[in-house]
Parts: sequence; structure tokens; C-alpha cells
Amino acid sequence: MMGHRQVEQAALFYEFSLERHVPLDHLLRSIDRFVELDDLRRELATFYSPIGRPSIDPELMIRMLIVGYCFGIRSERRLCEEVHLNLAYRWFCRLGLDGDVPDHSTFSKNRHGRFRESDLLRRVFETVLRRCIREGLVGGEAFVVDASLIRADANRQNGIEGEKGLPPEANGRAVEEYLAVLDDAAFGAATDVVPKFVSPADPAARWTGAHGGQAFFAYSTNYIIDADNAIIVDVEATTAIRQAEVLAAKRMIERAMARFDLYPARLLGDSAYGSAEMLGWLVYEQGIEPHVTVFDKSARQDGTFSRDDFTYDHAGDVYYCPDGKMLTTTGSRINDGATLRYRASKYDCEACRLKPQCCPKEPARYVPRSIFEGARDMARQIASSWQGRLARRLRKKVEMLFAHLKRILKLDRLRLRGPNGARDEFLLAATAQNLRKMAKLIPAQNLKPA
Repeated sequence: MMGHRQVEQAALFYEFSLERHVPLDHLLRSIDRFVELDDLRRELATFYSPIGRPSIDPELMIRMLIVGYCFGIRSERRLCEEVHLNLAYRWFCRLGLDGDVPDHSTFSKNRHGRFRESDLLRRVFETVLRRCIREGLVGGEAFVVDASLIRADANRQNGIEGEKGLPPEANGRAVEEYLAVLDDAAFGAATDVVPKFVSPADPAARWTGAHGGQAFFAYSTNYIIDADNAIIVDVEATTAIRQAEVLAAKRMIERAMARFDLYPARLLGDSAYGSAEMLGWLVYEQGIEPHVTVFDKSARQDGTFSRDDFTYDHAGDVYYCPDGKMLTTTGSRINDGATLRYRASKYDCEACRLKPQCCPKEPARYVPRSIFEGARDMARQIASSWQGRLARRLRKKVEMLFAHLKRILKLDRLRLRGPNGARDEFLLAATAQNLRKMAKLIPAQNLKPA
């Protein structure tokens, strides 16, 4: 016999606890232990009017953004819907069952206003980093630096030729931010080379073909991580060129020293950070060992002797050629004072049997030497040792973070435009990665539902 569906009569009273319905092993339970936003309202007090309609709680918006970036929810409209429906998200955001979820437009208003004026997202990132330091997850002995390209929210088909410049009708927040950073060495002043194409929607994004496929508009997210547990020590947004990435590395190292008293003994990096000037800055100004691949283009391709074929005598400050002849310098510098020139005697070179392999078209051979060559030699010596092999393995930790950023957190393309939008997204993503790392390395213990 077919039964009838039993329609349950609505109860007059319910007893429901969000605390009991969020699993003990849920990621947000582990993350919640490390979210410290108690001082948020005090720091933002000056950015709110004492009169008028009460604003949305900034702690609620930050908690919602953390949820979005931890779980790869890229759309703020969808984030509001998910927080409204998901019990764990409501529990983390302290909304209860009947708390109102703010409208998605509220995020945009606060992001372009109070959050940026107070540098709030940088403060949240640094608060999480301080917790990582207190938990003993940051050793501070060795840092790893690298950068990764993130596609900008700019259609490559709408790009205009860089030599033509922006059209007069171009306007908007992203254009204003672009004009504001023209003198910033991390963006407009990083290079005087005119890009092939410029995006009217986001002119600060750089046209790049670095990935080897189709070129696209992009920003660079720059990370410095601690080599022990891959905790992100600092993050910086720059235009997508090497000069800006090197500048970002310097800024992040100096900021880690000034704000957190972190003085690394070693810096690990690839050849993007192996220029003579960067290595000199590390060794002579900061006292940091450069576990960095040297950027060197001195090898010749025409079959003649390269600079490596000449032997430098540190005591005498002279070079010796493969035939044993001496090259000396007058001390005068070239290339804006960054290079010394060592020259052989014309008399020695004219009678030398190796002249066809050394300087067949010149009366005498000369060898350039950077004023930072001592730092370059130090980096080469480290690279050939077991420490260099270890550094090449440890550098993969930051590459894994970039892979996690793009594949798990879904930040392979920016949603926000302009340099400020890139900074906001990179800071929130790095905060989420550090929170997830702490949740993994410090398992929750003795957590019981209320």
C-alpha cells in the first residue's frame, strides 16, 4: 500500500547552535584561532563620522574577505550569497542565524575609501605575520624572493599602441591611479622603454610576453618568504618588468627589518636578482649572503676569449690574460661609474701568438670589471657549493606558493584594476595563504563544540 507523505508541522520554537553544526576539522575553525581583529575599530575610528547612519562593521567585511580569498570565491556578489547560505561562513563572520549580510556594493565603497586611506589590508597582513612569528614559524635566517605574473583585468584585443599614448577620452579610477604612479620606480618610472601596447581600461598593467605564448597585460606579485616554513614575510605589487621586481625585493627586505626586526643572513633567488648592483646592495650594504644565480652575459659567441678566461689577482688589482700578460686599470669608470676598465699593453698584444683568439680587430684587449664584482664572485662561489644546490631546492617553495595562489585560490587573473587594486588583491591573497599555512602547521587541539 502506498503511504502518504508526512508533512511536518512547523515547530513553535527551535533550539539551534551554529557552534555545534560547524565540524571540528573545518578549515575555518583552524583559521579562526589566528584572526586577531580586536584593534580594527580603534585604528579606523578617525575614518568614520561620529554622526549619521551607523556603518557596516569593518571586522565583518574583513572576515568575509578572508573567507572569499581562502576558498577562492572571486566575486564579491557571490561571496555575499555564500556567506548568507553557508553555516560555517556565518559562524566565522559572527553573523549567527539571523544576521544581515552586507550588500556587495559595500565592499567597493570601503575598499576605495577607508580601507586604502588607512592601509587596512596591509595592517591585517602584518597582524597575521606577527602571529606567525609568535608561533615560531618564522626562523628569519634565510629568505626566498621571487615574482610571478598575474593577468590584469584588461582585454588584450582592446590595447592601443604605446607610442600613441592614452586617448584624451580615457578616464576612470584606474587611469587616475596610473597617472599617480608615473614617478614610482615600481611602476611608471621602472623603465623608460615605451610598452608595445597600453590598455585604456588599466594603463598601469604592463604588456608582456614573458610566458612565451600570447602576450597579455599583467602585474607582478612579489613575495619574500621565510625558507623554514614558507611563511610569506612580505608582498608587493609592481609592474611586470625585472627592474621593478628587484626594487620590490629591496623594499620588502628593508620593511621586514624595520617592522619585524627580521635580519636574514641569506637571500635565495634566481638570476632576476643576480645583477651586479643588486648583489652589491646585499653584500656591502645589508651584509646578506647572496644565494642568488648571477646574471652574467660576459660570455662571447664569436670564438674569442671571454672574461672568464682572464684571471683576476685581488692583491695586485690586475688581470692576467691566457698568455700570462698583465692588464691594469687607471681607476677611471665607465657605464655611469659602475664599471672599471682593465687594459693590456698594446706592445704585448701585437706580439702575442693568441691575438687572433683574443682581440683580432683591436690593437689591445680590455676587460670590464663591475665595482660590485666581489659580490658577484661571492655569489658564484656559493652557487658552486652544496649551499647553492640546497638554495636551488628551497627556491621551489615560493614557486609552489604561486601555484597555490593561482590554482587553489583562483587568483590567476585580477578582478580589480589599477595599482591599488593589484595591491589589495595580493595582500588579501597572501594573508589567506599565511592563515591556511598556520592552520596546517598548528593543528587544533581540545576543540569542543559549545
